[in-house]
Amino acid sequence: MSYKQTPSLWECLCAVVLCVSFVSQGECQTPTPPPPVPCSAYKNCDTCVPHAKCLWCITSNNCTEYPVSWLLPPASVCQLSQARWGVCWMNFEALIIALAVLGGTILIGIAVCCCCCCCCKKSQSRPDRDEERFARRREEIKQRAEERKGERKARHDEIRKKYGLMGDSDHPYSKFENE
Repeated sequence: MSYKQTPSLWECLCAVVLCVSFVSQGECQTPTPPPPVPCSAYKNCDTCVPHAKCLWCITSNNCTEYPVSWLLPPASVCQLSQARWGVCWMNFEALIIALAVLGGTILIGIAVCCCCCCCCKKSQSRPDRDEERFARRREEIKQRAEERKGERKARHDEIRKKYGLMGDSDHPYSKFENE
């Protein structure tokens, strides 16, 4: 007789851990990235400006690191009209003006939209007020009409009593019995 022995939970768990460790070792080894190239290594505007950390100066024909501590590069690094960042065909000064105009236009557009939304909400609430006012007027007119109708009925009843036309209203031929 041969007995088959089933693996225990611990044996299965150890086998899984071993498999995962072998597979994950191969996946975790990644090559180290190459060291970043300094901006001074770029020798023309077309190779310098695609890098966000670099600034090309036309007067000195060199690529320098963009001083991120200041929003605008100081004149000691390069004049704004001679500096190129992002694209070679537009100087930094024009880029700043264009971005400021674009940002201002967006802010004004947002402000106008907000004002329009507020005005639309107010104008939507006006018809509700108008509708309430018209409903009140209709109700008042209806009430006055009911009052006038009641007054007319009372007057007609008085006239009917005066001329003896108001009789027993139980049956429709009551006025013919008095004749």
